[in-house]
Amino acid sequence: MVTGLLGKKIGMTQVFKEDGTVVPVTVIKAGPCYVVMKRTVERDGYSAIQLGFEEVKEKALNKPLIGHFKKRNVPLLRYLREIRVDDPSILEGVEEGQVVTCEIFQVGEKVNVTGWTKGRGFQGVMKRHGMSGQRDSHGSRYHRVIGSIGMRKFPGRVHKGKRMPGHMGTNRVTIRNLEVVAVYPERNLLLVKGAVPGHRGSLVIIRKAG
Repeated sequence: MVTGLLGKKIGMTQVFKEDGTVVPVTVIKAGPCYVVMKRTVERDGYSAIQLGFEEVKEKALNKPLIGHFKKRNVPLLRYLREIRVDDPSILEGVEEGQVVTCEIFQVGEKVNVTGWTKGRGFQGVMKRHGMSGQRDSHGSRYHRVIGSIGMRKFPGRVHKGKRMPGHMGTNRVTIRNLEVVAVYPERNLLLVKGAVPGHRGSLVIIRKAG
């Protein structure tokens, strides 16, 4: 049984329960995905299911990928990701070329959603790390800078891991134990409670929790 799915984040909205309470949800276009190949311990050293998502034209892919898909008689797909499985026996019921939809998820169950956070470019320490910065009075000439980073004569260097300005965002983040609020197989839509990382239209990976 396939325990995960690839999808695209559509955006956020809200739904109302029968008792009138409001639930913020993220709408995800989950699948349909194709099982492109299976990784086995004997051949690859680990167990995993390779999934493909979103059909594309041949000009969008290079020749090695085109051959990879045609060899297994699956459509040409934009995204290719692997979902590892701890129990190799799960692979017994999975066949290459099999189509997987959001019907593998049930309302009320918990899922882990992996995405890539929004890119924010090069940022300073106040935005990137939440530092307070220097004084804002008129006499100060240093307002949003990091300040001293040195360590005097000994050890005479900057320690590794020092929080400094740099690239912010585009990190892989997994939000765990999100509740499935609704499943719409006819439209390939999945509604999960809460927010998931990434911008609208970004790739997300949905796995069954636990």
